[in-house]
Amino acid sequence: MSSRSLNKVMLIGNLTRDVEVRYTPSGTAVATFGLATNRTWSSGDGSDRQEEVQFHRIVAWSKLGEICGQLLFKGRKVFIEGRLQTRKFTGQDGVQREITEIVAENMMILDTKNREGNGGVVNEDPTSYSTSQGQEEIPSTEPTTDTVVVEEEKVDKAKKKPVKATKTEETAISDEVNVEDIPF
Repeated sequence: MSSRSLNKVMLIGNLTRDVEVRYTPSGTAVATFGLATNRTWSSGDGSDRQEEVQFHRIVAWSKLGEICGQLLFKGRKVFIEGRLQTRKFTGQDGVQREITEIVAENMMILDTKNREGNGGVVNEDPTSYSTSQGQEEIPSTEPTTDTVVVEEEKVDKAKKKPVKATKTEETAISDEVNVEDIPF
């Protein structure tokens, strides 16, 4: 008999440190970073307001890990969706330890901070990235030059028949993407 279960975590918080990206021997990216979330509440009579901060270890794999390494930095506000994972390891001092972390499956940037910390327009809308199939690479915004073969149809006036002529020309191709055109 199979029973259903669910392991899902959704967090909104600020990065506590810059993202550290490492690679496995097979070349898979693994990004790790800290995320702080807070909660506030009032005491029973409503006179005393209290706050509690929780710190979370986030791990992102493969393409999502690379994207986190490129776009996230300390202080950035993000939404993370993933699953809880507990693993055991032996520390440098030889002591067996256990750690619980969130394995990120989706990430959405919720602010417009740049690396200097002041508010600059980085993205017009919050941007979402995930580990799901079909996620496109982030395109470069620098135009590239490519050689394109263009076929033109001309009419031979003497014979009144269409004639195909080809010419090669260098054109600048821009990989610039309008955020509104991305389906997420």
